[in-house]
Amino acid sequence: MIEIKAPHDYSTYSDKHGIFLAGSIEMGKAEDWQKRVSDALSNTDALLLNPRRDDWDSSWVQSIDNEQFRTQVEWELAALERADTIVFYFQPGTQSPITLLEFGHHSAASPEKMIVCCPDGFWRKGNIDVTSARYGVRQVDTLDALIEAVRTRI
Repeated sequence: MIEIKAPHDYSTYSDKHGIFLAGSIEMGKAEDWQKRVSDALSNTDALLLNPRRDDWDSSWVQSIDNEQFRTQVEWELAALERADTIVFYFQPGTQSPITLLEFGHHSAASPEKMIVCCPDGFWRKGNIDVTSARYGVRQVDTLDALIEAVRTRI
């Protein structure tokens, strides 16, 4: 498995099954679940596209005029489009507004690419459940089940 974190280039890996890790990142609230997925899939022949950036600076102004912020968002948008599978993890105790935005867009546009884990306790679980049912998005109950579902797609 090859893991590429934002904002690094992944274009040379077009032959690999791309997996985008969409989900809770809220620094200080969300566990680093992306590392858990990466570790579990380390023996696969996949390309993991991880938006959890090692050098993220929460003081960056979230504006199209801010080069670092715009680069991050553009990397995420392109990686979501490139991905063969989009993994969504909505961690209880987080709000994950960007993940909700990405989920809403891709559930209608490309539900066949998605696997979603939204455990009890996530503040908008009902919205995730109803939207998933409407568009045929695959859901699982636990992070371990999410990892296994991804493993079967690779």
